[in-house]
Amino acid sequence: MRALAQRAARLYGERLFHLLVVLAALALGAYAVSVLGVQNLFNPTVWWQSIVVWFVVAVIGHDLILFPLYALADRLLPRRRTGPNVGDEAPRNEPKHIPVTNYLRMPTLAAGLLMLMFLPGIIEQGAPTYQAATGQTQAPYLARWLLLTAAFYLASALCYAVRTLLRQRDSTKTAKASPPARRMRPAIPSTSATTARAVRAVTRARRVARRARAPAPS
Repeated sequence: MRALAQRAARLYGERLFHLLVVLAALALGAYAVSVLGVQNLFNPTVWWQSIVVWFVVAVIGHDLILFPLYALADRLLPRRRTGPNVGDEAPRNEPKHIPVTNYLRMPTLAAGLLMLMFLPGIIEQGAPTYQAATGQTQAPYLARWLLLTAAFYLASALCYAVRTLLRQRDSTKTAKASPPARRMRPAIPSTSATTARAVRAVTRARRVARRARAPAPS
């Protein structure tokens, strides 16, 4: 059974859980279309207010415009740089500063998702119809979205500050627990090296004495 699942995942290119989620999303979309009715997806009187038109525009706008923009913005965020390790079991040195990338990415993603979900209310689109149906206005949408965005960034900043303090405390404990570095004493020449130098000096002196005793050529 496990071998069959691995073979199917190899053919599909992803885990089978991904396939189940995609199939569930397609089934949910088909159910929504069946409940709404195909005739209600397009408005022949005002075509740009049709559900199918907004769906196509959302797909094209996301894949061709929004996705390259926020992918580029994510590339511009500072990233952690790690040097090459010597060997597979060499320990990696942890950075002194916590990377801020995820602490900017998550609140931005949450705020953008909320804006996409409640964009008609934020820009007060169809305000007369909304007020006639509910008896309320769409004015609180923008203020509440701004408050939620500020709360997301504040919570992310608090998490970043707490993690930074914990990292600094751990580094301080590690520095205190490590033994002090020992001073290296200057190397003392060994006896064998001293003896060798003395032997070479004596040999050189004997050669000089022999040359001085030798008779001069006639």
